[in-house]
Amino acid sequence: MSDVITVNARGLSCPQPVMLTKKALAGLDSGRVEVLVDTATSRNNVSRFAENKGWSVDVEELDEGFKVILEK
Repeated sequence: MSDVITVNARGLSCPQPVMLTKKALAGLDSGRVEVLVDTATSRNNVSRFAENKGWSVDVEELDEGFKVILEK
């Protein structure tokens, strides 16, 4: 398994977190991508986008927001 890719989308408003996630997933057939966001809206939008692309989604609540973990 390859390295974990981390996308820091904290402080960004939609659609920027989704666009950064889309860029990170481009060309990946499998792996693990962790997207850091600080709002529930961004968490929901990134999760929905990834699920639509066939990635499994897990969310960890952090002190400063959420870590959306995408795996395939």
